[in-house]
Amino acid sequence: MAATTIRSTAAGEQAASALGLAYAAFVALGLIWGSNFIFVKWAAEWISPSQIVLLRVLFGFLPLLVTSVATRALQWRDWRHAHHFVVMSVLATTFYYVAFAKGTVLLLSSVAGMLSGAIPLFTFVTALAFLRSEPINARSVVGTLLGFLGILLIARPWNQDLGGVDPVGILWMIAGSFSVGASFVYAKRFISPLGLTPLALTTYQIGIALVLLVATTDLDGIGAVIGDTRASLGLVLGLGLCGTGLAYILYYRIVDRLGAVAASGVTYIPPVVSLAIGAMLVGEPVKPLDIVAMGAILVGVAVLQSGRARQLANKPVSSSEA
Repeated sequence: MAATTIRSTAAGEQAASALGLAYAAFVALGLIWGSNFIFVKWAAEWISPSQIVLLRVLFGFLPLLVTSVATRALQWRDWRHAHHFVVMSVLATTFYYVAFAKGTVLLLSSVAGMLSGAIPLFTFVTALAFLRSEPINARSVVGTLLGFLGILLIARPWNQDLGGVDPVGILWMIAGSFSVGASFVYAKRFISPLGLTPLALTTYQIGIALVLLVATTDLDGIGAVIGDTRASLGLVLGLGLCGTGLAYILYYRIVDRLGAVAASGVTYIPPVVSLAIGAMLVGEPVKPLDIVAMGAILVGVAVLQSGRARQLANKPVSSSEA
């Protein structure tokens, strides 16, 4: 009896430790993603958005590959799941990165960061369509509507004088948000059940994305970014090593531990981080309506998440649910 109690206590402590690490990864990922927008702005002074993404993925992939080979994380048998890796490389890397880079170039970094907070809204819509366990109730509907109201307040289509808000940039950010939002659901439904390590999954995803980008990117003038220390360090370390390699190891870990919609709540953090960086470090203007818009997005996501948590708490668990 005592031995059983000890084992149960140890298991409980391990579970609590794993959950604590998942939430630490959650915060770290939010901080990393929140700083990415200013790094893109700096690099965009020298090279195109597609070139930024190519170099970002390259410098994120190299350390991943070395670590994966050294730890023997990669297995030939994993390639029977190659079709899933390709889908994730498009949804959560190639298209997502390119769309956000194009949007960030056209917008203030703070505005781009605020729009990234809409990712959970698109995750919810996608999960509603493809995950049977995703509930819909009054809170989820209200939260979704609030979030999209925030996007509308940032876009301000009724205003002829948009200032720093380019409608094409808004559309690129929405497209990127939908792409990565859908990737959370795809990862939960098709990737997590594979039982592969986050390191292996990240290496396959980023490696395939690198191949796709090399095949489709115009390389003319790509070396120009080396001439600016700030831009090159932000690209290599901020966007590459941390924003790509490390970020996706954290990404897969929190999706696996916390679930698709809960994990996408990491996007509470980047809007606040990007707004603070834009306002305090590079002097970007912050309008009261922007704060209201960001608040609407974040409150909408909070209401959406609370509605989901409340309904799931009252629902019997079924092993057959995705």
